[in-house]
Amino acid sequence: MSSSSSTAISTGTSRTKILFLGMRRSGKTSILQVLFDDLPVKQTFYLEPTMRVAKHFIDTVIPLEIWDCPGNVTVDTLGASLADFSTIVFVIDIRDLYQHPVSKLVEFIVAACQINPDINLEVFVHKAERLQEDDKIENFRQIHERVMDRLVDESPEFEQFPLNFHLTSIYDHSLREAFSRVLHKLIDSLPYLEELLNVFCSNTASPKAFLFDTSSKIHVATDTSPVDQATHNLCCDYLSMLNSFGPLYKSNANDSRTSRFSPTPAPTPPPTATTSTPASSTSPVGTPPLSSSTSPVPPSKPHFYPSAATSLSPSRPGTTLTYHLVTPHLALLALLPTTVYDMRRGLVEWNVVWFREGVREIWVSGLRGGLEDTG
Repeated sequence: MSSSSSTAISTGTSRTKILFLGMRRSGKTSILQVLFDDLPVKQTFYLEPTMRVAKHFIDTVIPLEIWDCPGNVTVDTLGASLADFSTIVFVIDIRDLYQHPVSKLVEFIVAACQINPDINLEVFVHKAERLQEDDKIENFRQIHERVMDRLVDESPEFEQFPLNFHLTSIYDHSLREAFSRVLHKLIDSLPYLEELLNVFCSNTASPKAFLFDTSSKIHVATDTSPVDQATHNLCCDYLSMLNSFGPLYKSNANDSRTSRFSPTPAPTPPPTATTSTPASSTSPVGTPPLSSSTSPVPPSKPHFYPSAATSLSPSRPGTTLTYHLVTPHLALLALLPTTVYDMRRGLVEWNVVWFREGVREIWVSGLRGGLEDTG
């Protein structure tokens, strides 16, 4: 479930492939480094241009294989069939209004649709922070119109072509929101995750809940209510804060009181000063142990499910933002009425336990299915 760099060794798990394309210096590599390697934004200035195809193996809610391609790659020089990819993401610098990137994008779209009509095609209009708001919107509109006009020139069948455009920047959370939407189309279990979140929101009076990948801060699922950008940004910032302070803490794995928990490590943020009670933050009630405490072989490390909460007053009086670890690298972040969290904490924790069990079952079945596909 953790992300890894391009030097990672691909296991036998069947991976969903994403092709990252764009012109030189459009920002492809910086996007992947910021998202999955936690590279500080200021250090992206020192990244070298991509000279050859780099494969990144990312283990999030589904195993991904992302191909970062140099700017001069073509359909013929790619070295693989476009039928092997589930999604193509084309990155365009928002200031680049010339015909060359548009022509390259259209070339790949036409070739991909001939080989794989079901492929998902996404366009990241990137580096949006470089323009003022009015210029940003105008350039985004011009790029969208030019691409669609060129596609119609290729064939009238492309007039209603489902090409998705996203305005992105590594300096805010728009990039994570855009990649989340790309990822949602690849998750077969997304309807089940959404239904679990809907049930949690209904049972706890939560107006909004997200299931986040803790390392990349990409939300892999949310309930069916509309996503408010401010709420999404707030959850990302809170997760970043927990990730920053998490290495300062660790669970007491040698405590005999925790020997009944399942021995799977969870190297993610443990409780901070705003955390809930220790009993609610560490007790996976209803989770059967994978090893008995009487086993002659000592368990490696028990399950530790950190939880945290913070009041959003005065910006959102009467609202509490909560964090609960679900799997080693997935976390539930939810907005809750403060009265519900303070007075009915047991109800909230009970629903978290059942939500965790549902997600773990989906996750384990997905891993088994991936291994069977490669068998």
